[in-house]
Amino acid sequence: MTDPLFPDGESPAADPAWVRGAIEAILMVVDTPVDALTLATALDVPAAAVDEHLAALQEDYADRGFALRYVAGGWRVYSRPEYAEAVERFLIDGAQAKLSQAALETLAVIAYRQPISRGRISAVRGVNVDGVVRTLTTRGLIEELGSEPESGAVLYGTTTYFLERLGLGDLSELPALAPYLPDIADLDALAEGAPS
Repeated sequence: MTDPLFPDGESPAADPAWVRGAIEAILMVVDTPVDALTLATALDVPAAAVDEHLAALQEDYADRGFALRYVAGGWRVYSRPEYAEAVERFLIDGAQAKLSQAALETLAVIAYRQPISRGRISAVRGVNVDGVVRTLTTRGLIEELGSEPESGAVLYGTTTYFLERLGLGDLSELPALAPYLPDIADLDALAEGAPS
């Protein structure tokens, strides 16, 4: 059976305009970033061609309300930060579920000191963080990374979803805040009496 758009039997993937359109269509429906190799495989085109199309699309979107960005190991379309207020107003009248101040502080400690136990997080924050850690885990922002060999305490770290939500490629892109947090050796002393 022949494709009505390509009656001569030529594959749609041979047409650069079709490939670019297909990439755009896929990027509009994904809910997580997708890497160039996955796009190339799905479209049956060389990865180098996909890379070229992604670069061209990024440039094409320069004056739009959205941007194509590489985050968390893949590509995804995002609204531009300068339109965040308008988008927020539109989405359920701004009634989005936001993180509490306690959750944001706990998430920051985990992001900068991961892997880290609840006892150490509590030592930094000065309060019990069990409920907040459960909330952050439920929302997919942190996950268990194993346990401390000495104490058996569960260690937590951030997820790729965290990177995606912050628009980061990896943790090295976090702002330089770590020098202002307490030293790990100081946390060991503080965490002695804190629950793990």
